[in-house]
Amino acid sequence: MGYSVGQVARFAGVTVRTLHHYDEIGLLTPSERSAAGYRRYTEPDLDRLQQVLFYRELGFSLEEIAVVLDDPGADPLTHLRRQHELLRRRIGRLEEMAAAVQRAMEARKMGISLTPEERFEVFGDFDPDRYAEEAEERWGGTDAFEQSRRRTARYTKDDWRAITAEAGEVLEAFAAAFAAGVPADGERAMDVAERHRAHISRWFYDCTYEIHKGLGEMYVTDPRFAANYERVAEGLSGYVRDAVHANAARHA
Repeated sequence: MGYSVGQVARFAGVTVRTLHHYDEIGLLTPSERSAAGYRRYTEPDLDRLQQVLFYRELGFSLEEIAVVLDDPGADPLTHLRRQHELLRRRIGRLEEMAAAVQRAMEARKMGISLTPEERFEVFGDFDPDRYAEEAEERWGGTDAFEQSRRRTARYTKDDWRAITAEAGEVLEAFAAAFAAGVPADGERAMDVAERHRAHISRWFYDCTYEIHKGLGEMYVTDPRFAANYERVAEGLSGYVRDAVHANAARHA
């Protein structure tokens, strides 16, 4: 029996007028007609409509879609593979754009005037404002957040370079202790954890041992933070968390 034009319009989320237009230009002609002469769409017609809508979403013109779909050497699976690859490329581009917008928001939030090139050069993958935001969201650290906002608003490009360099030194110290087999609750590892806490307190907000422990947990449970350590050495994020907790216990 097939499907009426109204049914197909509802299935596909398009208008009846759109389906009539596709028929008129030969892009999608219903395979059947009712006794009264009304259009009736078959399953193969629905498959073709799906391909048309996929390609439209990817930005193809109707003329281009007609040429692509009428290619005798391309079966439905070939079209799906092509569309999948095109969508993956679009997703990658959108992710790049989202990251660029995020960097711009962070720069404005921190009150610094840097070009995009300088922003990338200075911070790389280090996100200095992330500590204070997570503290506010997860531990109600409003005072810490406001303290960080006031401090960072005054920082110059050289200040941010110093912050980034210091953070890198702490990370290297953690990695060296981990590679040397130093226990996370050993003096050397705990001393590095204390350096880490002092770094946050010096540049952003007063990082108590309780807040620091919370950050340590976040380095393991939050993939965004864990990646900063795991890309250096597998298991390093857990090691940092354990060292942070051991250091807090030492000062309890």
